[in-house]
Amino acid sequence: MYLVYFVVDQFAMDIEIERKFLVKGDGWKAAAGEGFVCRQGYLVAAPDKTVRVRIIGEHAFLTIKGPTSGISRSEFEYEIPEADAEALLALCGRAVVVKKRYFIEYGGMTWELDVFSGANEGLVMAEIELESEEQGFDIPDWLGEEVSGDIRYYNACLARNPFSEWNV
Repeated sequence: MYLVYFVVDQFAMDIEIERKFLVKGDGWKAAAGEGFVCRQGYLVAAPDKTVRVRIIGEHAFLTIKGPTSGISRSEFEYEIPEADAEALLALCGRAVVVKKRYFIEYGGMTWELDVFSGANEGLVMAEIELESEEQGFDIPDWLGEEVSGDIRYYNACLARNPFSEWNV
C-alpha cells in the first residue's frame, strides 16, 4: 500500500520534475492497486505560481508551486488539518478537480495515474516524477501521447477549463 506517499515532513520543499502522458486503453488496471479519491482546488492559478489545496485519502495538503521551467518547478507542500482543507476547498468554488489516483509500479519507478470525474470525466493521465530532466525510464504500453508541456492538461487549467468543455 502507498500510504507512505502521504507521510511528508511538516515542511517540504523540493524541485518537482515530472512528465505527463495521456493513457490509452485499460491495460494499466491489472497493475493498479486500490485508488484514492482526490479533490483539489486552486486558490491561485497564475503562470508564475499556483496555490493548491488537496484532500487525498485521509490526508490534506496545501501546496505552493513556482513557475515552470522545462518540466521542473519549485514545490512547497505542507500537511494541514482536513477541516482546514475542506474550508479552503469551499473558497475555490468551481475550480476544483476530482479524480481517483492510482499508484502503479513499473520499471522500478512509481507512476501516478489519475482517472478524472465530474467536469473532467473521460480524461485519464499518468505522470512520473524524476530526479532530473534527463533521467530515463521504461514506458508502459498503456501510455499514449506526452502532454508535459501542454498547459491545457495542468490540473489548475482543468479546474478552470474542464476537459468536457473542450472543442476536440
